[in-house]
Amino acid sequence: MKKYSACTSILVGKKASLDGSVMIGRNEDAKAAWPKHVKIHLRDDLGSHFKSKDNKFEIDLPSSSAKYTATPEWTDKFGLFEEDGINEFGVAMSATESAYSNNNVLIADPLVPDGLNEEAMVTVVLPYIKTAREGVTRLGEIIKQFGTNESNGILFADNDEAWYMETGGGHYWVAQRIPDDGYAVVANQLSIQDIDFNDDANFMYHDGIQKFPRFKIEVQHL
Repeated sequence: MKKYSACTSILVGKKASLDGSVMIGRNEDAKAAWPKHVKIHLRDDLGSHFKSKDNKFEIDLPSSSAKYTATPEWTDKFGLFEEDGINEFGVAMSATESAYSNNNVLIADPLVPDGLNEEAMVTVVLPYIKTAREGVTRLGEIIKQFGTNESNGILFADNDEAWYMETGGGHYWVAQRIPDDGYAVVANQLSIQDIDFNDDANFMYHDGIQKFPRFKIEVQHL
């Protein structure tokens, strides 16, 4: 009997659920016996600066943070890994769904060893957003500036929308809104295939991503 292991994410639009709720969820395939606990962060208890225990990533934080829940690992020896939560504004976030990029992409946009990784994403994003769309914007701006050392999928939801965001290199990212009458299931792969650059209601992206494939092709032919 073959045994398979894969993180799997699901996002459901409000017209695709029986009770009209927007839903997101994700399982975790790493360290099945690695205990977690539920933590409730009170408003304004994060301080003004974050420094990762996982790598050398550091960032100054806004002066005010929202109350939010998280499910960190039982130890923070290797970093926080808060993984998921819901803040006081009803915004939910789950980070991350591990994915993989090919060598052509990584040559053109290398991963950043000291960038923002899964370990810190929830901590530096969820307490500072009031909508799912704001979550995509904040995370995208941080990755654009500081980079990331992983290719990942990240889930956001509020009472009206669900968004799936993917990072494909060290700095480039794209996000797609899940249709109200639709759903998405993703398992350890990059899934957003097409971007409609004229549809701001349903797509968000790094502002240089339209030029990036051309740059990748030029690098490949050097």
